[in-house]
Amino acid sequence: MHSVREAVELQIQLSKFWHFDGNRHGLRDREWLALRFLGRANRFSRTPSALAAAIGATKAATSPIVKILVKKSLLVRKQSLEDKRSVTLEVTPLGERHLAQHDPINLALSAMAELGDEDRVALLNSLRDILSRIDSTHQCFNIGVCRDCMFLAEQEPHEGKGRKPARFRCRLYRTPITFDETALQCTSFERTHHRPKTDKHLSRLVSQAGDASPGLLRDDAVTSVASRRRGRH
Repeated sequence: MHSVREAVELQIQLSKFWHFDGNRHGLRDREWLALRFLGRANRFSRTPSALAAAIGATKAATSPIVKILVKKSLLVRKQSLEDKRSVTLEVTPLGERHLAQHDPINLALSAMAELGDEDRVALLNSLRDILSRIDSTHQCFNIGVCRDCMFLAEQEPHEGKGRKPARFRCRLYRTPITFDETALQCTSFERTHHRPKTDKHLSRLVSQAGDASPGLLRDDAVTSVASRRRGRH
């Protein structure tokens, strides 16, 4: 049990990179959290309500954070193309540069990048497994990457000669997903053990898509969960 506690305590020490008093490079930790999330959020999760859920705050508490980021020209509000009554939050080029140059977690990212591929993948899968165990026990709200979500389906490739890139579809929002979008974060994420777990796995899936269909997941559980999630939006 000592190793278990030590592992958790080390994660707490690591969290000091993104939880801190005062500000760093002009932003408080909650503002960095918001900007960081929106920088990797997919198009379904760039809304004020999704941002509030992502940073664990109420909409009322999130509004001043958005105002500060907009005032600093790190964020812009845009009218939603799907729903004219809604707005989307987009990180500006200045916001992207601010993240790339000054994000407090960059030191942790650099340290992680120095790990070997096998160690990095093992750590990634271990953290996913821990989150899965917590989620299943406490039904926690979770955010995840599209490629690991039960709602992502690989569509059958078009007929014809030659390899063609795999095509994807979100079964929750019932809309096509590009390959690049499968690497973005979503607040409607539902964890599954049937999705690819590593970039190598996903790349192999894509490279094979022109030869054979990866297959669509059509189980009743996915349909049931999707129906419940649509009721929340």
